[in-house]
Amino acid sequence: MPVITNIEDLKRIYERRVPRMFFDYAESGSWTEQTFRDNTNDFADIRLRQRVAIDMTGRTTNSKMIGQDVAMPVALAPVGLTGMQCADGEIKAAKAAELFGVPYTLSTMSICSIEDVAENTSKPFWLQVYTLKDDDFMQRLFDRAKAAKCSAAVITVDLQLLGQRHKDLKNGLSAPPKLTVKSVTNMMTKVQWGLGMLGTKRRFFGNIVGHAKGVKDPSSLGNWTNESFDQALDWDRIRQFRKMWDGPLIIKGILDVRDAREALNVGADAIIVSNHGGRQLDGALSSIRVLEEIVEAVGDKIEVHVDSGIRSGQDVLKALAMGAKGTYIGRAYIYGLGAMGQEGVTKALEVIHNELDLSMGLCGVTDVADLSRDNLLIPKGFAGEWG
Repeated sequence: MPVITNIEDLKRIYERRVPRMFFDYAESGSWTEQTFRDNTNDFADIRLRQRVAIDMTGRTTNSKMIGQDVAMPVALAPVGLTGMQCADGEIKAAKAAELFGVPYTLSTMSICSIEDVAENTSKPFWLQVYTLKDDDFMQRLFDRAKAAKCSAAVITVDLQLLGQRHKDLKNGLSAPPKLTVKSVTNMMTKVQWGLGMLGTKRRFFGNIVGHAKGVKDPSSLGNWTNESFDQALDWDRIRQFRKMWDGPLIIKGILDVRDAREALNVGADAIIVSNHGGRQLDGALSSIRVLEEIVEAVGDKIEVHVDSGIRSGQDVLKALAMGAKGTYIGRAYIYGLGAMGQEGVTKALEVIHNELDLSMGLCGVTDVADLSRDNLLIPKGFAGEWG
């Protein structure tokens, strides 16, 4: 294995080894990509307060997310098409997360199915679900999650409409992907990736094909995808989903205090402050910029988690110090997966844990639960004076 010191090292290997279509899928935002860039740039604007002559021994990053023990308050976020970044990608990522002691969240739009992941892991994982129109499919999806002993459901509420992602359109990235001469030629140069895909039977959307009404093969998937997302979604509809799932519930995609309060009212156990990694409403604020306001409004009543833009253990530290009880990495572990499979996901987690642990100590904190705003230097007006 090459010497990996940070997530960017994994990203460089990932870019070399994975077809451009799937690299661009992960490494892009919607429209001008302003929010995509802001997610990381705004983390960089926050600085850490160094403390010295404090006993830094006995440090621990052990914590809990929605009452579940975690080795650090970091979960693997749901990422669609993970099994196209690396053969059997969802299984490999879930196994790495299990061994490390952090939650793995499986996307509904995964290549490996709920059952595939359950058969290859021994600990519960989380399932992310979209807000679809088909009640029968939704109920069966929740039932399948229960049968697989999933320990939480994550409902994504910010994808009623699909934000336009220019790179995906130009690459023909859709469900299923539209292969072009250019994309096939590029795939043929990725030998290790290609051999992996040839060696697996899992190449299509395992949670959809054979489970959704009228979707018996990949060719019928496109129409179902276009017609199934519920543009009429409201909070009453989310209450219906809450009745379908009686386990721990996390609502993902909150950027506004009013929506945070609505999520609290429908009985969610946690919310994820998220702008979908900058892939939905371009021009929306970064997650870290709105986090503190939402924590102040509802953080004493519901767990507040955050994603979008986290690329290091220091980013994790900053989010926790601003009040988040949990964080999520998406692209950071996808880089590792595409670069080196399961071993790469483990390496991404090790890098983030090491950065979190050492930075915490240098801030004079020995328990991750004790991080606070006092550990940060935040620019005046960081939250913004927005009219």
